[in-house]
Amino acid sequence: MADPSSSDFWIEYLKGMLKPAAATAVVFMAVLLSFLQRLGLEGEMIYAVVRAFLQLSVIGFVLEFIFTQKNAAWIILAYLFMVSVAGYTAGQRAKHVPRAKYIAGLSILAGTSVTMLLLILLNVFPFTPRYIIPIAGMMVGNAMAVTGVTMKKLREDLKIQKNLVETALALGATPRQATSQQVKRSLVIALSPVLDNAKTVGLISLPGAMTGMIMGGASPLEAIQLQIVVMNMLIAASTVSGIFSTYLCWPAFFTKAHQLETQVFTAD
Repeated sequence: MADPSSSDFWIEYLKGMLKPAAATAVVFMAVLLSFLQRLGLEGEMIYAVVRAFLQLSVIGFVLEFIFTQKNAAWIILAYLFMVSVAGYTAGQRAKHVPRAKYIAGLSILAGTSVTMLLLILLNVFPFTPRYIIPIAGMMVGNAMAVTGVTMKKLREDLKIQKNLVETALALGATPRQATSQQVKRSLVIALSPVLDNAKTVGLISLPGAMTGMIMGGASPLEAIQLQIVVMNMLIAASTVSGIFSTYLCWPAFFTKAHQLETQVFTAD
């Protein structure tokens, strides 16, 4: 690997960026179509592409640095950074849930860390930056989406079915019993995309991890083996994170007297 401070490194890097630069032609096609159809998305498309380019460039140099380090602290720091950003993003989706960002962050941390620990203990992946950081990124991204949808949908359903929940509470049901149907519905909706992807993987599209390995020269059989592991870990991490978030939401949805917290459901 060339030294980043050498001229050869930058020459190779710039040569490698020629194909990504050429690929922006398809974005200009999308921008032109947006303009002709008067969608008004031209500015947002250009902003998204420029932002993605900058973010990926920065993270590329960061990962280049981390991969050369032998200190496990860098792996943990990178993982916690991803969890923090994911928790904030998922919390924004469920912004009407009190302390949503903290709940989402803890839920994502719980689901992904438990899953990752099991994979390491089972010797599926070694504890090295080259394996753990990409794996953590995939799990955190999926857990983020599931957690955000779960919290948002649970609050919406409790708001709509407030009278039903209050009746159950009045008859002596615990908060968990009174909201079991709403919890189940929110989790089913949130986890459906992950499960649908698992059902159709390889039939409709080839996932990113599998495609990357094949394009990198690996055999299709090796790529399939990795993809099976990836799909299993995504289902596990997303499920644990989603369920965990429902438990952490209860203190925000109910008073100490086990009554619905009215203020949580009055905000638009």
